[in-house]
Amino acid sequence: MESKSSDRRKFLKKSVTFVGAAAAAAAAVRPVSGQSSMPEMEAPDLPALIAYGQRSPFVKSKRISVMERMSPDEFGMTFHVLSPLQDSVGIITPSSLHYVSTHRGSYVPNIDPAEHRLMIHGMVDRPLIFTVDELKRFPFVTRTHFLECLGNRAKSTHKTVQDSHGLTSCSEWTGVPLSVLLKEAGVQSGAAFIVAEGAESVKGATSIPFAKAMDDCLVAYGQNGEALRPHQGFPIRLLVPGFEGMHNVKYLRRIKVVEKDYMTYNDYGHIVPDARVASLTRVIGPKSVITFPSGEQKLPGPGFYEITGLAWSGSSAIRNVEVSTDGGQIWKSAELRTPSYPMAHVRFAFPWTWDGKECLILSRCTDETGTRQPTRVEAANYWNQPDNSDFRVPGADNSVFPWRIAGDGSVHNGLA
Repeated sequence: MESKSSDRRKFLKKSVTFVGAAAAAAAAVRPVSGQSSMPEMEAPDLPALIAYGQRSPFVKSKRISVMERMSPDEFGMTFHVLSPLQDSVGIITPSSLHYVSTHRGSYVPNIDPAEHRLMIHGMVDRPLIFTVDELKRFPFVTRTHFLECLGNRAKSTHKTVQDSHGLTSCSEWTGVPLSVLLKEAGVQSGAAFIVAEGAESVKGATSIPFAKAMDDCLVAYGQNGEALRPHQGFPIRLLVPGFEGMHNVKYLRRIKVVEKDYMTYNDYGHIVPDARVASLTRVIGPKSVITFPSGEQKLPGPGFYEITGLAWSGSSAIRNVEVSTDGGQIWKSAELRTPSYPMAHVRFAFPWTWDGKECLILSRCTDETGTRQPTRVEAANYWNQPDNSDFRVPGADNSVFPWRIAGDGSVHNGLA
């Protein structure tokens, strides 16, 4: 009896991480007649109490800086940081792995939400100032949307899908529809744009068409079921679904309703005289990328695999995705494995049996407007440029990206 009591005390001690459930369960456990008690586990325990959940130490996914842009920059600030798409499952990017893009030389402000204010003024009947708590009293919505930086463009020097496409992420956002706040202020006749401004040291601001502001924009305070992270705009940010990342102003503090498109800090460098480039810049076109198999991964040998990846569009939801395993000669439909929401990532999968020979795999998508993702050849022909690995697609680059699988199963950039 003494031996059994000693074993039970050890069992309860080993179960300290499951204090409530395990202690109750242990009280009901009895050794089966004729059998010895369970042996102790050899693996070391995880910490008993964790104030804020941590992932397993065996999971190594992490963000890295953009290859072409040093981070920290010359001001000591984090600039562009890439999300590890090669490790992603489903469509939601964990907040801690969401890509980061900040203004050069700007710090991440440490804002006390009790002191923060949002002002709405300009061409309105009633200029208003809201506290964060007051914003949270308005009816909220929760929607799934992607964000993508305009600089998210693949190059022949990129080794992994994190390098080539890591400046996009997808989250569940919670906040107040901007249209509700604008209606509260009473917008005057002739309003055509809003100018939104953030609270960074380098004042991020952008002009957004008034029709878009009244359509689906959010003043967001939640991301993936919790408060925004500081790098994502805590305590509030503007979310402009489908528009390139710079329009989604973080640390939102001011919205001015105006009569025309204003040149702002964010707009500088993004406005171009070529109307064709401009038309392909603000809204992200349909885009997809294979995340497995992808660069620096390796297939262990011939056999069955599922090719999987992500697709998204800034205009609507994704209608279908196609995959080619022969360099684009034959395209076959992939299966959408997650719901396809407007302006959100969708995960696709394609069953494939690899014969062990070198091949080129690609994906392309079509959104609900009927717009199909172009191949690099199609993009080059449109811009009257030679099709080569150094061709830089003007505007937002949503061209099809290839992975080359070598005979030994290693995966490489297909542009190289």
